[in-house]
Amino acid sequence: MAELLFCEPTELYNILNQVSKLSRLAEPNYLCLLDVRSKRQYDESHVITARRVKKKDNQYLIPESVDLECVRYCIVYDSNTSSLELRIRRRGGYECFSGLYHFFRTQKIIWMPQELDAFQPYPAEIMPGKIFLGKFSQACNAKIHKDLKIKAHVNVSMEATPYSFRHICHFMELHLRLHSVILVFSTQGISRSSAAVRSWAHVKKCKNNMRPNRGLVAQLLEWEKTIHGEYLTDISDPIY
Repeated sequence: MAELLFCEPTELYNILNQVSKLSRLAEPNYLCLLDVRSKRQYDESHVITARRVKKKDNQYLIPESVDLECVRYCIVYDSNTSSLELRIRRRGGYECFSGLYHFFRTQKIIWMPQELDAFQPYPAEIMPGKIFLGKFSQACNAKIHKDLKIKAHVNVSMEATPYSFRHICHFMELHLRLHSVILVFSTQGISRSSAAVRSWAHVKKCKNNMRPNRGLVAQLLEWEKTIHGEYLTDISDPIY
């Protein structure tokens, strides 16, 4: 059995918003989201795609249709999580998650495959409540802006020079000080926009299809020389 871990609200948010060609929620073995609260609480509202887990003789009864050994993520939440009991528990419980991401609450119980195919993911959350990473279509979506309270845009869809990154850094630092929520975006949200956020490793964790193209890597190398006076990174490394 996999290691038991706490799952932060931002991690569940990003898991719900992963995408390949379509939303990954449509993949049957991608996510098993289990709600162990009472039936009344579940019927009142729950996280999208969550299934209710019944309890008998102080034991949770996993739905027969669920094979925990086959799913990539199994996340269990209660009202206010304080202990580890199943595969991965979400820290803070439903109360915390629904307070941060109210737009992922629902009363819907049954999801058809075509509904999951049509699910429109939100931008990846890079710094909780501060920086989001997305694509051009998300930057044009009024509902996303309202739900995430986005106040500032960083558009890196077009060709950028090394000196553009200095202005991007200054712009983001200014808006972070103003407590503005920032959306960094490019055409597809998988290459240039990743250059404007803080850490490659953290971005990769939040959005697992991220990979900058070779042209952008070359530009970042020039920016590195501008900052440090010399080249420090070997871009022949396969990770680049």
